[in-house]
Amino acid sequence: MRQYKNGFTLYELLLTLTLVAILCGLAIPSFGKIVANGRLLTEVNALFHAVHLARQESVVRRSVVSICPSFDGSGCTATLDWSDGWIMFNNRDRDDPPARDPGEPLLQVHRAGPEVRITPNRRGFTLRSTELRATNGTIVVCDLAGRVPPRALVVSYTGRPRVALADTRGNAYACMD
Repeated sequence: MRQYKNGFTLYELLLTLTLVAILCGLAIPSFGKIVANGRLLTEVNALFHAVHLARQESVVRRSVVSICPSFDGSGCTATLDWSDGWIMFNNRDRDDPPARDPGEPLLQVHRAGPEVRITPNRRGFTLRSTELRATNGTIVVCDLAGRVPPRALVVSYTGRPRVALADTRGNAYACMD
């Protein structure tokens, strides 16, 4: 009578481990791009919704609502780097560039992820209900590792945002160093 032993030979084990290593080598970079793209989309969507909310709040409150960069989540920072996050507030005294003063209601605080860089061409965006135009501009969101192309949120004079991969001339947006 013949006895069968359960197990693998050394050859079978090495062949299996080699195939697993090859498949992991192919899958991990693609997975990294998927994760980076998800992080980028999260920040772009947060900005998109913040501009929409600011526009809506300016109409509802019949006042000026501003969005500006913030390191601490309570006041505006005089910088073009929004990578730490931003705040939205009712800008009662209509500061330009926006600055949150005591007594001005804070409407939203957002902390950005550490894997992205957010650089606009304005220190702040102000949305007005009806009397004047909104601050227009472009906010570029980049993956710090450079795994996916940057995306931009373009805010029009009417305060309407749109997401773009290239400018009006067809040039891809570039990340600031």
